[in-house]
Amino acid sequence: MLLAESGAHPEVAKIAQSAYEDLYSGRDVSYELLNDLLGAASGRGVLAALRQKYSPAAYEAIIEPICLEIGRRAPVPPYRGPLHEA
Repeated sequence: MLLAESGAHPEVAKIAQSAYEDLYSGRDVSYELLNDLLGAASGRGVLAALRQKYSPAAYEAIIEPICLEIGRRAPVPPYRGPLHEA
């Protein structure tokens, strides 16, 4: 959906095309690529346009799987213990 909606934004379209090609080829899409896609789409107003064009449920159905996949794949920073006031 982001590929289809990003035609006026070549940077977003290029990232979306790369993610689509990975999926089509049966490769995993890296969380870095997905993160770049959301960042570019947000920065270029594509996400805002999607929010205006579609219902809240449809917008969430478009964005949520990408966010969940980023959260699932992104590395977790090491635990540094509880924070203490100095």
